[in-house]
Amino acid sequence: MFRLTLLFTLFGAALFAQSEKLAPYYPTPNTIVERMLELGGLKAGEKVVDLGSGDGRIVILAAQKFHALATGIEIDADLCKKSEEKIRQLGLQKTAKIIKGDILQQNYSSADLVTVYLLIDSNIKVRPILERDLKKGTRVVAHDFEIRGWTPTKVETIPDDGEGRSHMLYLYIR
Repeated sequence: MFRLTLLFTLFGAALFAQSEKLAPYYPTPNTIVERMLELGGLKAGEKVVDLGSGDGRIVILAAQKFHALATGIEIDADLCKKSEEKIRQLGLQKTAKIIKGDILQQNYSSADLVTVYLLIDSNIKVRPILERDLKKGTRVVAHDFEIRGWTPTKVETIPDDGEGRSHMLYLYIR
């Protein structure tokens, strides 16, 4: 009985730790990162926010190639640390930053573009926050999973990302 209780305690703790994350960490291929930013019409000086920024690749490319002011929101401390280190190595501290935090507890009112690679259920959770915060004209690009209840302005299918995987991109304009 003790082993069973211990197992449930450990398993329950693991489930609780996972419940903070709205999606597993699965890096977006660089070809798709660039296409997301292009589809979103990102321009120099605009503010882009990446929800669940993982290793920071969208934030870094937005700052580096598009000369945008890029912010990533990431709950995983290790991924935040890796992202911040890469930003430092590239000398992008003035235009790229990572916030360690819960994407459901942020304010997105200053964003011109929001990028999202979350599961459908997670998109449902974040949608009311975006509806509350985003100003008219803000673009949202969702990768692979649509934002239910919103009608995309454009849907793009990418049959092969260079690694043999297909992708869907959804552009929304608020």
